Amino acid sequence: MRTLLIVDGANVVGSVPDGWWRDRRGAAERLRDRLVSHAEREGVDIVLVVEGAARGVESVPGVRVESAPGSGDDHIVDLVAAASAPCVVVTADRELRRRVGELGAEYVGPRTVRPG
Repeated sequence: MRTLLIVDGANVVGSVPDGWWRDRRGAAERLRDRLVSHAEREGVDIVLVVEGAARGVESVPGVRVESAPGSGDDHIVDLVAAASAPCVVVTADRELRRRVGELGAEYVGPRTVRPG
């Protein structure tokens, strides 16, 4: 069974001060595109969760993008709760880490998928 890697898009994009705040959607698209090679290299299924101004980013082969209808963190918790595969959540958000950890998911920091 392949691991499901759930990426907190806002948190990972915000981990590097590269001007992402000027174009949140473009930053999410660039992250999505970088995740494709990560999925291939690591053999994982990836879900990128976006919210706010980044909503509407399209999925691409190798990376499913989900636009959170409200809080991205709440959507990530819902994905973990519904998953039938082992989950790893990519985020530096301590509260989100606590919440998904209670559901049995592992978590790693943003540098796992986006070297700083």
